[in-house]
Amino acid sequence: MKQTHKLVVASIAVLMFLVTAAFGQGDTLSGKYEGTAKSAGSPDAQIALELKNENGKISGHATHGPATLEISEGTLADGKLTIKFAGAAKDGVLTLKVEGDKLTGEWVDGSHKMTVELKKAAVAVAGATPVNLSGQWDAVADAQGQPFPFLLTLKVDGETVSGSSSSQLGDSNIKSGTWKEGKLYFQLEGSNGVITMSATVVDGKLAGEFDFAGQLQGKWVAVKKN
Repeated sequence: MKQTHKLVVASIAVLMFLVTAAFGQGDTLSGKYEGTAKSAGSPDAQIALELKNENGKISGHATHGPATLEISEGTLADGKLTIKFAGAAKDGVLTLKVEGDKLTGEWVDGSHKMTVELKKAAVAVAGATPVNLSGQWDAVADAQGQPFPFLLTLKVDGETVSGSSSSQLGDSNIKSGTWKEGKLYFQLEGSNGVITMSATVVDGKLAGEFDFAGQLQGKWVAVKKN
């Protein structure tokens, strides 16, 4: 029993390390973002923003049609991204809130203001090996700082996902499961409500978010057993 307990503790420790690696302070900001800039009385402008994050120091450029503006000053602190562009008005500042793969905020230049909404563009990896999600996954959810391990069994048929989850709280069948455009989505019927889960494949493991009946949200990660 003591040996089994040690193995369980060790497994949870490894999985929590993976959660930290997937959702810690690593660089998830760098990349290309696309979206719109909106201002009253004007049509929406389609823009793209290329970012490179080096320990909170931001560089890159923004494009709108044929025009390109290089970032002259950029900082990231407490989930808030602040950017100034070379060649833009001296008082012009783009301030964005970082929410996962989304950037939302405002461009303010004196009395002129635009609402900016951007989403990170998916990156196609040439020659990448397709991921086979079907099988069993050792998973752990981060429930307000507490590890909650569970076993996830998946069966993928095209874009349809079925299977089940098993934990100390019992077993639940997957419903409304989909695997589409590199994103896994499914729901579990828990004893106290529906658990909605989503994930993408990160370095061979599943990493994503969960929402338990709108009362508890957090991250989860899983490593395939077979």
